[in-house]
Amino acid sequence: MHIGCPKEIKPQEFRVGMTPNAVREAVAHGHTVSVETNAGSGAGFADADYVAAGATIIATAEEVFAKADMIVKVKEPQAVERKRLREGQVLFTYLHLAPDPAQTHDLLASGVTAIAYETVTDDRGGLPLLAPMSEVAGRLSPQVGAWTLQKANGGRGVLLGGVPGVAPGRVLVIGGGVVGTHAAKVAAGMGADVTVLDRSLPRLRYLDDVFGGQFKNGYASAGAIHELATQADLIIGAVLIPGAAAPKLISKAQLKDLKPGAALVDVAIDQGGCFETSRATTHQDPIYEVDGIMHYCVANMPGAVARTSTLALGNATMPFMLALADKGWKRACAEDRHLLAGLNTHAGQLTYAAVGEALGLPVVDAAKAIAA
Repeated sequence: MHIGCPKEIKPQEFRVGMTPNAVREAVAHGHTVSVETNAGSGAGFADADYVAAGATIIATAEEVFAKADMIVKVKEPQAVERKRLREGQVLFTYLHLAPDPAQTHDLLASGVTAIAYETVTDDRGGLPLLAPMSEVAGRLSPQVGAWTLQKANGGRGVLLGGVPGVAPGRVLVIGGGVVGTHAAKVAAGMGADVTVLDRSLPRLRYLDDVFGGQFKNGYASAGAIHELATQADLIIGAVLIPGAAAPKLISKAQLKDLKPGAALVDVAIDQGGCFETSRATTHQDPIYEVDGIMHYCVANMPGAVARTSTLALGNATMPFMLALADKGWKRACAEDRHLLAGLNTHAGQLTYAAVGEALGLPVVDAAKAIAA
């Protein structure tokens, strides 16, 4: 199979879809790999690293898309990239279609077979290709939240760890999954007073057993969210419904009840955000204010630490990328129900139920789509 890796063009996105090690593995399996020139430079990988691994360096993205049977990326294809996709081609990347009707319609119109990292599953009920970036974003969220709280940035001027004689800042983490757990660990490590809310009692028991001495937890009822939000200096939104739009947990009307200058960090912004007033921002212009509350809603947070993120993502995606290339996507998905769960579009058909529900579009069962 001919695998193509174009340079990411989303603003301030420095990650790359394939590391030189991934290229080396693909070539060892008998595949051809084309990498757009400077695709890995933002993550610290030179063209020479890819050439040494067996890749061919291609001058333009147009050529990469035209030559490749499978495109491996990081972020969802931008409008100009979507025009280059075609039926019979496989796209393997993050998609986050539920809040993005324009991208969804373009992918359907192209006929491309699109497999989304964020909906591939595993035997434990997890999302193995989303997890590494959730870990990165979770660990970044208290860091960027602390920065947003600085007075020069419009925040409350609160130091999360406090100092002797002054109480630490209060952090509310909504969602106790991968993002929330890593956010809470780092925030607690910074010395903050941290509470995690979640709706899963087994998850809360796990958090209590493993981290009970580091941070508190509670059940995520609407009342508890509102009460603790009014006490918090920093609120981190870490709720995920796989493939679906994120629920809105704090409304615009509730902002008036929060502390002036409090910070909201919405890690769920890729799925539409879990605060009503959230809108996607970039690393270049990451924060904005609504009713005296500071919002940090960067849609590609892990891109800020591109080398760490690229290496972590590459470790997770490589086995699936090789399965798709070695077996062909149909056989690979037919033999692996977890990879099949990643199929979002094929030959003009939408194949992921949560996206169809979010966008009001008809959905074809993924297994039936590949059988046809």
